[in-house]
Formats: sequence, structure tokens, C-alpha cells
Amino acid sequence: MHKSSALPIGRSAAAVAAVAALAACSAETTAAPAATSAASAEVFGAAGYRGIAPGMAKEAALATGKLATAPVSVLDGCTDLSWQGGPAPDPARLAAEAEAQRKADDLNAKADAADQAAKHPSGKSAAELAQAAAKDAEAAQLAADAAQASVGLAGKREERDKAFAAAGGASFGKNGLHELGAPPGAKTAEGIGAGSSLADLHKAYDARGLKPGAAGRFELPIAEKPGWRFEFAPAADGSTVGGVSIVETAKCR
Repeated sequence: MHKSSALPIGRSAAAVAAVAALAACSAETTAAPAATSAASAEVFGAAGYRGIAPGMAKEAALATGKLATAPVSVLDGCTDLSWQGGPAPDPARLAAEAEAQRKADDLNAKADAADQAAKHPSGKSAAELAQAAAKDAEAAQLAADAAQASVGLAGKREERDKAFAAAGGASFGKNGLHELGAPPGAKTAEGIGAGSSLADLHKAYDARGLKPGAAGRFELPIAEKPGWRFEFAPAADGSTVGGVSIVETAKCR
């Protein structure tokens, strides 16, 4: 006679309960990575990123909790904010930017005024001609000083742009969000992000109108967002993408 393999009633119920608990735990473990994967699969694109979208006011963007509150740059009327956990403000850099901006704005305004004054001589006497010549000389000197100051300001802009491309963030102007930079790891719908090869960038977007832009960047108009474009900044190695952003055509101020 074969021995019965049935367990006593109480022990059988306990075994069934244990198996059910293990199954439930396994289901939860399986579901967790899927949820995490869905969260990390957010696309960086025309609709924005992490709840921050084109045209959004700075106050509304800050309310999402995704951005740091203190600016890392305020050049050209643009207020740049880092993503939470990104670079902190550098007081020395902010002070240098403010001085470069003030100097360039001041000298350009003076140069414009001097140029207008030099174009309207008051007479033809020797004294008046001498005065006109002095005004011309002053205008020329101010123009040279303004040009030099503009070069310095351009250098600060380049430093800002490189930092923004590397870390991402959000830049705000008079119309709200002006530029949104992808943080490391974020990718477009076509899978392009920091670290992607330039060959893959061209493969993904050449047929859609990708073209060279300023400072070695590549630009792509966003059809569904008139007045906005993608910008892809090359990395220092010259063969990969260093940063991705969406940018409003209008200026910050």
C-alpha cells in the first residue's frame, strides 16, 4: 500500500498561505522595476521635462520642486536655475558676470551716444571743426572700449553656455521659460542625449532639418512648437553630443 502524501489539514492551509504570500511578494518585486523603468523613460522634448514646459512662468516651474531656487547665472536678462541636485551658485562667477554685463552695457550706451553726437557737427569754424574732431576721437575710443567689453561679455556667455549644456537646467526670461537643458541621462524620443555619437545625431535628425548653428551647435526647428528649436551642443571630444536643450527664439529681455 502506498503511503498517502496528503498533509494534515492545518499544515496544508499554512503551506497554501505561504505560497500565496511568496507569489504576492514576487509580483510586487516584478512590478517595482517596471514602475522605475517607466519613470526613467521620460522623454526630453518639445513638451518639456519633469513637468516644466515651454512658456511656463518661473514661479510655476519652481512650484514643481524640480529646480533649485537660487540662480547660477543672470546674464543677458536670463535667470538660469539648476535641476535639484545640480551645480550650486558660484558667488565669484555671478559677480564676474554682473560686472562684465554692467561694463558692456554702459560702454555700448556711451559709444552709441558719442557716435550720434559726432554725426551732427555744429559748424565749420576752426574751433567747431576742432570740437567735431575731438568728438570723433572720443566716439572712436568709446567704440573700441565697448568692443573690448563685448568680447569679455561673450567669454562669460561661453562659460555659462558650457556649464548649462553639461548640467542642464532651466533659463527664464520676460516670457517665462526661455531654455530647458536636459540633465545627464535624459534622452529625446529618438534616443539622443549626452554621450550619443554625432553620427547617431545626424542619422536621427538630418532628414528633419538639422543644421549647423552658433558656436558649433546643431539646431533643429520644433514643428509642433513654433518659435522653439532643439540645440545639440558637441562635447569636447568633437565626436559626441555634450548637451541637449530646447530654446525659445526670442531673447530673454
